[in-house]
Amino acid sequence: MNTRYSFQPDSLCDSSAVVSYSSDPPEGEDRTAAAGSRDRSLRAALSSLLIRLVIRMSRARWFTFLRRVFHYQNGSRSDLGSNPFNSNTWMMLEFLALVIQIIITTFTLTISKNEKPVWPMRIWIVGYDIGCALSLLLLYGRYRHLHIPQGDGFGLSDVEQQRTNEESRCSHLMNKCRTSLELFFAIWFVMGNVWVFDSRFGSFHRAPNLHVLCISLLAWNALCYSFPFLLFLLLCCCVPLISSLLGYNMNMGSTDRGASDDQISSLPSWRYKAITTNSELEHDSDCNPSRETEDDAECCICLAKYKDREEVRQLPCSHMFHLKCVDQWLKIISCCPLCKQELER
Repeated sequence: MNTRYSFQPDSLCDSSAVVSYSSDPPEGEDRTAAAGSRDRSLRAALSSLLIRLVIRMSRARWFTFLRRVFHYQNGSRSDLGSNPFNSNTWMMLEFLALVIQIIITTFTLTISKNEKPVWPMRIWIVGYDIGCALSLLLLYGRYRHLHIPQGDGFGLSDVEQQRTNEESRCSHLMNKCRTSLELFFAIWFVMGNVWVFDSRFGSFHRAPNLHVLCISLLAWNALCYSFPFLLFLLLCCCVPLISSLLGYNMNMGSTDRGASDDQISSLPSWRYKAITTNSELEHDSDCNPSRETEDDAECCICLAKYKDREEVRQLPCSHMFHLKCVDQWLKIISCCPLCKQELER
C-alpha cells in the first residue's frame, strides 16, 4: 500500500512539469505574435497619418476655393456676388498668368526671327498674344467694375439711377466681350492642334523654339479647358472614395467648428424692406437700401419668404438669410449654407 502510493506524487509532479513546459509557446510563435503586433501598430500609425493629412488638406484654402467653384458652377442659386472668380486672389492669379504668357510669347518671337516654320506659326502665336492682351484689358475692366464705389446708398437720385444703368450696360458689354474672347481662344486652340499635330506641317526641325512654344500653349489651354472635368473627378469621385475609406467627411472637414459671437456680430445686418414700386423708395434708419431687391426674397435655411422689417444678415459671399437662422447656423458651422465659403478667422 505504502510503496504503491509512494510513486503517485512523483508521477503527478512529472505530469505537472510536462504540462507547465508544454504551456509555454515556442520561440517561432513569439516572433510571429510580435511581428503581427508591429504590423498592427504600423497600420494604425499610417492610418492616423493619412487622416491627419486629409484633415489638413480639407481645411486648406485651395480646397475650400475649389468647393466654392464647384458649388457656384453647379448650383441653382449662383449669382455675381458669390462668384469665386471675382475674388482678389483669383484675379491676381489671372493677371500673373496673362502677363507671363505675353512675356514668354514676345521673347520667343524675338529670338526666333531666323526660324522658318512650314505652317503660319508666327501668325498663330501673334494672334494668341493679342488675345492675351485683350484678356488683360478685360480683366482690368472687371476689377474696376467690381471695386467702383457705390456711393452712400441713402437715396437714389436721377444721377445715381443713370449711373446704375450705365454700370449695368458696361457689365453686359464686358460679358459679351468675354464670351467673344472665349470663342476666339476656342477656335484658335482647334486650329493650333490641327496644324501642330498634322504630319504635313511638321516644323520642329525648321522652327524648334516656335514649335515648343506652340506645344506649351496648347497644353496650357487643354489643362484650362479640362479644369471643370478634373474638378468633377476630384470632388465627386476622389473625395467620396477617400472619405469612405478613412471614415472622415472631407466636405465638412473645414467646417467642423462654429463661428464665435464676435465674428457673427461683425457681419452686416439690417431690417428687410419689401419694394412695392420702382419709382419711390422710402428708407428707414435701420434698413439697408442696397439690398432691397427681390433677388434674395427667400431664406434658404428656413425656406420662408422675407417679410417687411424682418432682421436679415449678409455673409461675406453676398448671400442673405434671416438673422436668427444664419446665426444659429454659424454657431454650428462657420460657412455659408449655399456656397460653403468660410468666414475669415
